[in-house]
Amino acid sequence: MRYQELVGKPIGGAVSGGLDSCTVTHWLREAGANPHCFTVDLGQPDEKNLDDIPERMLACGAVEAVIISGQDALAAAGLQVIQAQARYEGGYWNTTGIARYVTTALILRELQSRSIDILFHGATGRGNDQVRFQLAANMLAPAVQVYAPWRDPSFIEQFGGRAEMLAYCQKHSLPVKATLDKPYSTDANFLGLTHEAGKLESLETPAAHVEPGMGVWPWDAPDQPEIFTVRWEAGVPVAINGEAIPLVQVFNAANQIGGRNAVGIGAHVVENRFVGIKSRGVYEAPGMEVLGKSFEYLLQLVLDRRARDVYDSLSRQIATQIYQGYWYDLATTSALAALQPILGLVSGTVALRLYKGNILFEGVEGADRSLYSSDIASMERGGDFDHADAEGFLKILGVSARNYAHRQFDALDREDIPTGPKPLVGAG
Repeated sequence: MRYQELVGKPIGGAVSGGLDSCTVTHWLREAGANPHCFTVDLGQPDEKNLDDIPERMLACGAVEAVIISGQDALAAAGLQVIQAQARYEGGYWNTTGIARYVTTALILRELQSRSIDILFHGATGRGNDQVRFQLAANMLAPAVQVYAPWRDPSFIEQFGGRAEMLAYCQKHSLPVKATLDKPYSTDANFLGLTHEAGKLESLETPAAHVEPGMGVWPWDAPDQPEIFTVRWEAGVPVAINGEAIPLVQVFNAANQIGGRNAVGIGAHVVENRFVGIKSRGVYEAPGMEVLGKSFEYLLQLVLDRRARDVYDSLSRQIATQIYQGYWYDLATTSALAALQPILGLVSGTVALRLYKGNILFEGVEGADRSLYSSDIASMERGGDFDHADAEGFLKILGVSARNYAHRQFDALDREDIPTGPKPLVGAG
């Protein structure tokens, strides 16, 4: 889609109020389009006053500029990420990815109410976000067309990067806060921060070059550990440190407590983008990290080995689906539905010890569906498991092991495996 097709038409944009948003909005208005700008309130830690964004967008030529409430929706989606332990390569919690789906869905409602059938966004042609916006819109509202300036040759010809956009904004006296001196870019919501680009594109730049926005580095964290408890009921965190609070507040409390102890701060990941290039990011997600770890400790109690294999497979699938833009498709919907029987078992109060970026297990209470039994697992005398019963178990396992030794082991090149001499097949 090209900008010439937008002349005289109302179009709805997903905007953050940053450099790209301001540049694109003004450029589109100058080109003859009528941009309506929508910013979703995702509890962005880097925005001191979200109400400033509509003023900036109106000054950049927006026909209207609206803030949409989105924190409850983001909390619900973030919980699904935790429930699936949906971490992408290197442990990334998919905080930016999941927020794109919330943003798109909420803005599409606004477009529908205004009979606007064109959505625009400022995601670049090199990243994952363009895919998330596009596929989410295509699946939720197939009649809506998506316009991406960074895929329009006319826009690309005029704006090669930040320098040209800043010059454009200065020429037109647009109220942007960005400067060429900013060493990297940040995408923010209350689930986490994504830092990338700028000086972070060089692998010689340490992760500690980033100034944390949701906590502190481990060397600046308190010298004393802090105990943190989470009460889970049927897969949902309902209380922090004994206080029952709504889900958004659960995330906020977890962010505050985890962040001040340097948990989930500064994860360095060089990942494979869906478009086929590698990118380097430094991530913050203190609340996701502490909540996710407490959930994992309960999973260890309720999953047997076969259920664990199923869960891990679903987890990996969901993580990739979120990252690549397929949150709303059949594979993700089916995988999330398959988790439901497991989530109903995940209840209990988990205590964690947080210390300078580390999370240590402190204890679990009230995990009534736990399969763990100290009596059965004990190495001491007693309990329902008789050590002697393992004799028959091992004999059965040994049948196939001995058959393998006699019929196949010698046919394989095992010289590179330092396990000792080959078996004396036939001896004994």
